[in-house]
This record gives sequence, C-alpha cells and structure tokens, in this order.
Amino acid sequence: MPAKPPRKPSRTSPHNSPRKSVKARPNPLDRDDVLYVDYKDTALLRTFVSDRGKIRSRRVTRVSAQQQRQIARAVKNAREMALLPYSSVAR
Repeated sequence: MPAKPPRKPSRTSPHNSPRKSVKARPNPLDRDDVLYVDYKDTALLRTFVSDRGKIRSRRVTRVSAQQQRQIARAVKNAREMALLPYSSVAR
C-alpha cells in the first residue's frame, strides 16, 4: 500500500494562524528608574489599574514578579487610604 501524502492544513483552523510578533516593550518601571513603588504615587499606580479598578496582569504590564507584588501591595494600600477606588464591578 503506498504511503499517503501529508495533509495540507485548512486555512480556517485557529491553530494555523500566524503568530503576532511580540513587540519588545520595555519594563515601564525600569524605563523610568523606579526602585520603590509608593502607594502615594497615584499617577504611577493608575497606569497599572484598569478603568474598572482591577490590577492589570504581569503579561499586560510587562513588569517582573517582584515588581508586580510591589504594585499590588501599593494599590491595595492606596485603596485603603482612599487614594484609588476599589473595583467598580458590582453584581
């Protein structure tokens, strides 16, 4: 029995779509030489909070794990001090 030729993948398959090239976006904290994330710096913290009040993920913000923990702690402290709003999603 002759060997079958390899199947050509269909164009509609989601697994065959070309990947988007990831832009080399710099870490915003390293770019601005921020060594310590302070809860009183609301202008900086607002860049890491969505319009709904949720803390953005590391994948979106491009910060390191340690910096993400500092950001989360600072945002939570700023919310407690009423400098930033809590999440505005009410169910």
